[in-house]
Amino acid sequence: MTFNIDNGDNRNSPLLLRRGKVIPDYDKALYYTLWGQWDDLLVLMVRTNDDLLSKRIQQFLHAYNYSLDQTKIIESHDNLLYYIDHAMKHTPTISMEV
Repeated sequence: MTFNIDNGDNRNSPLLLRRGKVIPDYDKALYYTLWGQWDDLLVLMVRTNDDLLSKRIQQFLHAYNYSLDQTKIIESHDNLLYYIDHAMKHTPTISMEV
């Protein structure tokens, strides 16, 4: 079984192989954000190669932990989700040979 990842830069690919499945950082970020797994989201923020994703996660976690303004928290949460949605639309195709 081989995995061909065509994202132009295979040396630091933001993909994880788990149980034969490839899970991009954006899928993990969406999962962690929707289920409130902030510790895992923080680890993803540090490990991802996508600087914009890392910055959006940082802004959201900072607002969530330190902001007293509910609208700022919601706005940073929405910005993170909008970026994840945008990035998932532009994620390259992954092909698998069996």
